[in-house]
This record gives sequence, C-alpha cells and structure tokens, in this order.
Amino acid sequence: MIGVLQYGAGNLGSVMNALAHLGYAARFVRGPEELLSDRPPFTALIFPGDGHFATAMESLNQSGYAGAIQEWISRDRPFLGICIGLQLLFETSDEAPPVDGKEVRGLSLIPGKVKRFPGRKVPQIGWNTARTNKERGGLSLFQGLPSEGYYYFIHSYYVEPQDPSVIASWTDYYLPYCSAIERGALAAVQFHPEKSGPLGLALLDGWLRHYAQGGGRI
Repeated sequence: MIGVLQYGAGNLGSVMNALAHLGYAARFVRGPEELLSDRPPFTALIFPGDGHFATAMESLNQSGYAGAIQEWISRDRPFLGICIGLQLLFETSDEAPPVDGKEVRGLSLIPGKVKRFPGRKVPQIGWNTARTNKERGGLSLFQGLPSEGYYYFIHSYYVEPQDPSVIASWTDYYLPYCSAIERGALAAVQFHPEKSGPLGLALLDGWLRHYAQGGGRI
C-alpha cells in the first residue's frame, strides 16, 4: 500500500489517478499516528501538492504531520516529495520571510534554502528538461530513464541545497538549479511526474518498484 499525504493542497487527484493507472494500491494517510507506527500500513509515502510555504508548514505543524514526516524520514523509510513536497524539506524560503523577527522554518531535513527565480517571467509553467546529475551514482529515482528528459513544471521558487551530493538532477530557468534530490530512501522532485506523460509515469513506477518491492501492486 502506498500512502499519499493529504493536507489541503491541490493536485492530489492526479497523483492518485497516476498510481491507479500504474496498478498500485494507494490511499490517503488518515493521521500522523500511521506514520509514527512501528509497523506502518504503507511501503512508501508520497507528499504531493502545491501551495504557499508558510501556509503549508502551519497546516503540517497544527495537524501533527510535521513531526510524523520527520520521524518517517529519520528512519529512512521511502519518501517521495513532489513540488511543495520538495520545498518543505528545506529550512527556509524566500516565499515566507520572517514575521516579527521570527523565522518561518520548514521541515529542515535538508540543509539549504528555497529561493525565488531572479527573472521577470515567473512562475515557470510548462515543460522543461531535467538532467541527471552525472556525478551521483546509484540514483534510484532516474534508474533506467534518459539522462535528459522533459517533465512538467509550475513553480516560482527553487531549492538550493547546501550539500551538492543530494542533487539528483539539474534544470535551467534563468540559472541552473536543483530540480530533484535523493538521499537514501528520501527523494523529491520540483516537477510533476504525474503530469509528465509516459516519462513521468515511468519515474514514479521505477521509484516505487525499487522501494515498494511489488508490495504496493493491486
């Protein structure tokens, strides 16, 4: 069973449809306690959606999901973040400047910051190329896929990890930026694989096959 985190963001239907199309049994997580269990009902967790950095973090903190996600990832359980599910893994964001001198913190699982694109044509909307980081070996996220592929993007901010070894792919939009990360069983992408045609579905399927080991199949 694949768990999909539902916290009020959009694009959840398209992710569920993609998983069903690929033949995976999936359902929404019913509460943080499912992620904290020593025997969770899921073989992998997907955190999709879009939204504002501060609003999303407030929702995660109030619902108890923030701590549950941090615990899930600290145990190196399979996790795939999509769009805001990538950005919230970082420490701070230009989208959420300090309020009354108090910093708005993300999940802070990946050291680094989320920055706004410097150009005038923002957000980036549409298809763009993700190039696999050739200096990284053993990437399960892009295993068996072309080293350059087109994926669908829609975002105004990009992540900047402090540790370049977590970068799984690069994309160019005003500047080269990190469009995917991978560290152990933790992976996250800025683009939307569920909206990226056959290549995006192949990425989802390959990652889930690697980590779900067929256990999520219908």
